[in-house]
Amino acid sequence: MEKEYTALRKHIEELLKKNIRIDGRKKDEIREIKIETDYISAANGSARIRIGETEVIVGVKLDVGEPFPDSGEEGTLIVSAEMTPIADYEFEPGPPREDAIELSRVVDRAIRESKFLDTKKLCIKKDEKVWMVFIDAVILNNDGNLFDACQLGAVTALRTALFPKYDKKEDKVNHKEKTKNKIALNDKVTPIMTTFAKIGNEIILDPTKEEETVADAEMHIAIANGEICAIQKSKEGFFKEEEIYNIIDSAIKLEKEKLKIIKKN
Repeated sequence: MEKEYTALRKHIEELLKKNIRIDGRKKDEIREIKIETDYISAANGSARIRIGETEVIVGVKLDVGEPFPDSGEEGTLIVSAEMTPIADYEFEPGPPREDAIELSRVVDRAIRESKFLDTKKLCIKKDEKVWMVFIDAVILNNDGNLFDACQLGAVTALRTALFPKYDKKEDKVNHKEKTKNKIALNDKVTPIMTTFAKIGNEIILDPTKEEETVADAEMHIAIANGEICAIQKSKEGFFKEEEIYNIIDSAIKLEKEKLKIIKKN
């Protein structure tokens, strides 16, 4: 394994010196993004996202329950990510992996801190009943950059989400019957995630699995209206101050490009 890693790392580094990547892209190029909405009929909102060969399905489920004690006037948001063995031979069945927990927390943070989801409009009765929003991301194929794929899926699924029928008197939700009422979103902001990987002295956009395997460090940045709403560094390497500023500038520029893709769906 060590010999394979060393050979792969050397090959990727040699290509990057020529501004070529293992899949033929340039360092600052992202892979093709494909989006399908309303992919899961039983969900209140859903999306299938493909970034190159990476593929995820994200579903939104709405239910009614009690609010958190410290936020009685707001609905709740819970994000989870499932890394299935069919998506990657390194994924194993069982409790959520640490990287799955990290992934779901960063997606949650981007939505929460950008105020994309208007949780106050999810309140049914203060301190008693609120709408609970569950976002579940299932990885179908892992070819790198799961953060961008899951974040894009979460945002798109929320944009398509419709409330199920709720009987206040009976306090029952009819999940089989959807209304025409869309979930409350802030239409002025949309959090957009962009992932960067550092390999040696080179920084690349939208890394594949092979590139992530040899990367020294990764940076995941969510931008909303030109401002950072979530940021997460992973792996043991580091970024220089100048590199971080350049990464932020690139993420801001890509926000508009990815927004166009979302709004087409």
